[in-house]
Amino acid sequence: MSAVSQLQIETKLKEFQDPYLGADLVSAKAIKNIAIDGGNVTIDVELGFPASGYQQTLADNVSEQIGGLAGVDQVNVNVSSNVVVHSVQQGVKPIKNIKNIIAVASGKGGVGKSTTAVNLALAIAAEGGKVGVMDADIYGPSQPRMLGINGKPESKDGKTMEPMENYGVQSMSIGYLIDEETPMIWRGPMVTQALEQLLNETNWRDLDYLIIDLPPGTGDIQLTLSQKVPVSGAVIVTTPQDIALLDARKGLKMFEKVNVPVLGIVENMSIHICSNCGHEEHIFGAGGGEKMSQDYDVDFLGALPLDIHIREQADSGKPTVVASPDSRITEIYREIGRQVTAKLSRQSKDYSSKFPNIVIQNS
Repeated sequence: MSAVSQLQIETKLKEFQDPYLGADLVSAKAIKNIAIDGGNVTIDVELGFPASGYQQTLADNVSEQIGGLAGVDQVNVNVSSNVVVHSVQQGVKPIKNIKNIIAVASGKGGVGKSTTAVNLALAIAAEGGKVGVMDADIYGPSQPRMLGINGKPESKDGKTMEPMENYGVQSMSIGYLIDEETPMIWRGPMVTQALEQLLNETNWRDLDYLIIDLPPGTGDIQLTLSQKVPVSGAVIVTTPQDIALLDARKGLKMFEKVNVPVLGIVENMSIHICSNCGHEEHIFGAGGGEKMSQDYDVDFLGALPLDIHIREQADSGKPTVVASPDSRITEIYREIGRQVTAKLSRQSKDYSSKFPNIVIQNS
C-alpha cells in the first residue's frame, strides 16, 4: 500500500470547518507542519487564540478526519496556541507589554457588564491566556470587590504602579487608590486623565489580552478610549429588554464610527430559571440580542441566564468562573471567551514591530 501524501492530507483537512475560525484549518493557516513517516502522520496545529478547553476536541476531530485515509495507520495531532498583536485604530500605538485590548461596553447601566467583563477575563485565563482587567469606571469602580482584592498597588520607582493580582489575572482600578465609599466628584477632563494614567502608568506584565470594563454610555471615557487607546475589538453586553437594546445599539454604532471592530454581542439575563421549581421565564423578553446581531451583522457570542449565583459570587469576590469552574454557566463564559479571542485572531495583524524605525540625520 502506498504511503499517503501531504496533498491528500491537506485536501481532507479542508473538509473540516473549525467552528471558532469559521474556516478550514488549512485556509486559516493553522496547520504548521505535516510529517509523514510510513503510515504514521503527525500534524501540528497552531491556533491564534487560547483554547485549552477545546484543544483535545480539535485534536480528536483532526485525527478522525485523517484516520480514514488509505495508507494512514496512526495519527498524532499536536494543538498549541500563539497569540499575536492585532491591528488597532489608525494613528494609535500599541502599549508596551499588552498584545491586545478588548473593550467590554454597554449603552445602559445595570445589564451586568462588569460581571460579564470579569468572568470573561477569568474565562480567557482559564483557557490559557495571559489576561489583565482594567476598570475604566472611575465613578463606580467594581472590579476590586469582584476580584476579591484589597489594598493599594505597590510603586517601585515612585512613578509607576504594579498591577494587583488574583486568580491569575492582573488588574488596575481607581478603586485600589481611594476608599470604597469615597465619591469621585470629578469633571470629564480629570476622569479621562485618570483613565490614561491607570492604563499607561501600570507595569502590565506580558499580557495577551487586557479587558477594559467601560462605564455605561458613550461619553468622555469612551471617546478617550477610541481616540487614544489601542483597542483591537469591543464586546457589547445587553439584556433582551427593548430599552437596553436601544442603548446597546448606540454603543455599537459608536465603535463603528471610530473604526473599532465589534467582536460580538453577549445577551445577559436572557432567561430566569426558578431555583425552587425549575420553571423557565423570559423576564426581560426573548431573542433581543440575537436579533440585534442579525440586524447589524455582528456575531452573537452567547446568552447567560439570570442566576442568583452569578450575582452572589461576583459580590463575594469569587466570580463564577473560579467559584464554580465545572458549572454550565462557566462553560458558557469559556465558550464566549473562545469566540471573542478566535474572532480577534481572524483580524489583521499588527506588523509595525517588524519594520525598523527610519531615522533621518543631517550628516
